[in-house]
Amino acid sequence: MNKSAPEYSLMVVLALMALLFSGCLAALPDNKSLPVQQACLISAEQAVPITVEIAKSSDERSRGLMEREILAEDAGMLFVYSGERRADHGFWMYRTLIPLDIAYMDRRGVIRAIRQMTPCPSSQGRDCPTYRAGVPFYLALEMNLGYFESRGIEVGDRLSLEPSDCR
Repeated sequence: MNKSAPEYSLMVVLALMALLFSGCLAALPDNKSLPVQQACLISAEQAVPITVEIAKSSDERSRGLMEREILAEDAGMLFVYSGERRADHGFWMYRTLIPLDIAYMDRRGVIRAIRQMTPCPSSQGRDCPTYRAGVPFYLALEMNLGYFESRGIEVGDRLSLEPSDCR
C-alpha cells in the first residue's frame, strides 16, 4: 500500500513528536523522591542520629509512607506544617504497610505526644482509624513501630535537624 506524501509526512511528524514528548517526560523530576536530611533525637541521656525524609507540601504529606514495604532501622519521615495543627488532627494508616510510631512535636521539635499506629487493611480510607495527636503540633515524625521506646525517646525529648547535635 502506497502512502501519499502528506500522509507519510504526518506520520513522520507524529513519530518525532512522540519521541520528543517522551524525552520531556524522562526529564521531569521523580515526584516520589523527597529531600533527605540527617537529624538527631535528643534526650537528657543521649543523642540518637537518624535520617529523615522531609514532607512539606500537602501532596507529600498525603502520600507519606504509603505502599512502602520497609523502612530502614534509623530512618523516618518528618511531616512539616507551616501552621499549628489542632489537637484533634491526626494521621491514618490507609495504604500504609509498615507499623509505625509517630511523635507529634511543637515548632521547636519538642515531642508532645507519641502514638503507635498499625496498618489498616481496608480498601476504603474512611474505614481506617485516625491516630489523633491529642496536642497541638507543627511537626510529626514517623519511625518504625517501637523505635522511640527501644531508644528511650519520650515526651519532652526533642528532634534537632542539626547533625552536629548528634555527638
